[in-house]
Amino acid sequence: MRTSRIAALAGLAGIAASATLSFTALGTGTAANAAEGNGRPASYLLEGDPSAQGGSKFEGIGVDQESGRFYVSEVTGGEIQRGSADRAQAEEWLAGDGTDGRYTARGITVDDEGRVYIAGGPNGTGNDRPDLWVYSPEGKLLAALRVPDNNAFLNDVAIGPDGAAYFTNSNDPTIIRVAEGADGWQATEWADGSSLITPVEGFNLGGIVLSQDRSAFVVAQGTTGQLWRFSVATGEVSEIDTDGANLRNADGLIAKGRDLAVIRNFDKQLVHLELNPSATSAELVSSRATDPDRVFTTGKLLDGRLLLVDSHFDEQTAQGPYEIVTARMPR
Repeated sequence: MRTSRIAALAGLAGIAASATLSFTALGTGTAANAAEGNGRPASYLLEGDPSAQGGSKFEGIGVDQESGRFYVSEVTGGEIQRGSADRAQAEEWLAGDGTDGRYTARGITVDDEGRVYIAGGPNGTGNDRPDLWVYSPEGKLLAALRVPDNNAFLNDVAIGPDGAAYFTNSNDPTIIRVAEGADGWQATEWADGSSLITPVEGFNLGGIVLSQDRSAFVVAQGTTGQLWRFSVATGEVSEIDTDGANLRNADGLIAKGRDLAVIRNFDKQLVHLELNPSATSAELVSSRATDPDRVFTTGKLLDGRLLLVDSHFDEQTAQGPYEIVTARMPR
């Protein structure tokens, strides 16, 4: 079992004192840290699934700013857990292990209506299972869809300016658009970046966020350490100049205005970039080590705090506690 499982986010303190997006270390469970979080927990416990082969390993997180809820996806089984910003313990919201055809789950996000979108990773590869799901805030299944690509590995998802959900594909340089239309819910290939993006062995397109001016999606390619810009208007792809930043194993992306945090999972680094408004280029602000005992995958902002998923991906058999760790945002 790893040590210091309830430890603070080491190395995140003062990631950029002059920037609008910065991180400071937080402990867990003390009165002082509770005060820093306005009485909210400094970390959140997830329920482990004792039946999960290899233990419970979590990856994606989505947040509902209006309700203060967050949703976390389990890779080993496809369970979805739901927590609240003011409660230290999350609980199972959707069962996995074949529920609605879901045996694994990756990226997850929430739209303005509280609907929850779940990326299935390789769930539908080589079989007829769904590649993604959409649920109502009450947990009602709204859609379980296949995508046009039979080799899809749907990794992460973001809501576009049009209200549709856009899923990245780690196997092919494509983005899938999911929306409800006159004929019901549909998944279509929205953009193909193969003119510039060359997939290599491993996880390719992953994290996805909108630029500050909402004109483009910023997408990470973890295998090569590159960021790609997909125009919202046309789907056209171009490479983002990242000022020489090392972004190998880039996983989750978190955007606040022009600031972009890049989680480098197995490298255990958090990189802070400042993007120009249309995300054609970025300036490297800093790179800091994260907790050496954790492999963070994705993160989201909720009520001004950054919530990071501790995946346990570095353990052959994951052991608890399973946690979401928070970092304080500047006021």
